[in-house]
Amino acid sequence: MLLYITHRERAALQLLAEGRARTEIAGGLGVSVWAVEAHLTTLFTRMGAASRTEAIDVASRRGLLTGNP
Repeated sequence: MLLYITHRERAALQLLAEGRARTEIAGGLGVSVWAVEAHLTTLFTRMGAASRTEAIDVASRRGLLTGNP
């Protein structure tokens, strides 16, 4: 199954995988915490993930992350 994610969602996911808090992700992307919440909620839904850990696992298995989180 294909998983389409935007550039911003991918960047948020990468920072999440690096262990960043939502406020740190917002600062890193130059967006509000509410925007980060929206990106992550959308990602979790698309991935069928119920947690940060599960989302990172799915993203890792699908090759969506760079480096080793």
